[in-house]
Amino acid sequence: MAGRVLSIGECMVELMQAEGGLLRQGFAGDSFNTAYYLRACLPEAWPVDYFTAVGTDTISNEMLAFIEGTGVGTGFIRRVPGRSPGLYMIHLKEGERSFSYWRSASAARLLADDPAALRSAIDASEVIFFSGITLAILAPEAAATLLGELGRAKAAGKLVAFDPNIRPRLWDDVETMRSTITSGAAASSLVMPSFEDEATHFGDASVDATIARYRAAGANRLVVKNGAEGITLSFDGEQSFAAATRAARIVDTTGAGDSFNGAFLANYLQSGDHRAAAGFAAAVAAAVIGHHGALVDRAEIGAPGAAAQSG
Repeated sequence: MAGRVLSIGECMVELMQAEGGLLRQGFAGDSFNTAYYLRACLPEAWPVDYFTAVGTDTISNEMLAFIEGTGVGTGFIRRVPGRSPGLYMIHLKEGERSFSYWRSASAARLLADDPAALRSAIDASEVIFFSGITLAILAPEAAATLLGELGRAKAAGKLVAFDPNIRPRLWDDVETMRSTITSGAAASSLVMPSFEDEATHFGDASVDATIARYRAAGANRLVVKNGAEGITLSFDGEQSFAAATRAARIVDTTGAGDSFNGAFLANYLQSGDHRAAAGFAAAVAAAVIGHHGALVDRAEIGAPGAAAQSG
């Protein structure tokens, strides 16, 4: 059994420091990173597509070529003349990372401005993933359009997965952030929050409080990531736990959550066992943080779908 998976969001141009004062260019973003690990962990029979908007310029062409090279489909991506992808730069100081962003005129901010194209991509897919960052970059009316389409997909029985991935600097104010993320959960059948974010920005005193709040919003399946403390799952009212996997070494934690999301969904779609999927995803995330960068080669994480991939 197989189906089409769609990830919706923003992929950005990444600049990171290299030797000799040079900068190395890459492409990354939470929703694309998740698509990458979905592709790595699913057999070829499961198409994985990305939905965003890019420009018609050279860097947009390079981004599309990169995405296609990972095996993720680009057929639903919109081209917007006069726009370009957003950009961010990684700064390293004594091993600590900080970021500068240039994304106010990003083409991805217009990803929901063609409702027919958005509906077509969602209708063609059985599984849809999006994040709080996806919602944060959109104008309010565009976010409402996206949430409406996702709610329609959920009502039709599709699996709609959501990582709140709370980034306050992307939102105009805290109340808008909280209400929109809650609406995102309401449009979803599976919510995958990080407890540290939820405690910080929603004031949750415990993992159970996070689960109760999102269940009240309308999500009946929860996967709460809590770092080294493990993963708490609540599926249709039944709660269970999966231990975190201890990393052999920690080099770069950038892609931990995104790799977990992609690996969890890939395993769950094939096995239907959310507890086993959490254990598998924890092992993938532990392998990923032992390498530099958010996107780690499939062979390095032992992804079972790797042999079926091209690019």
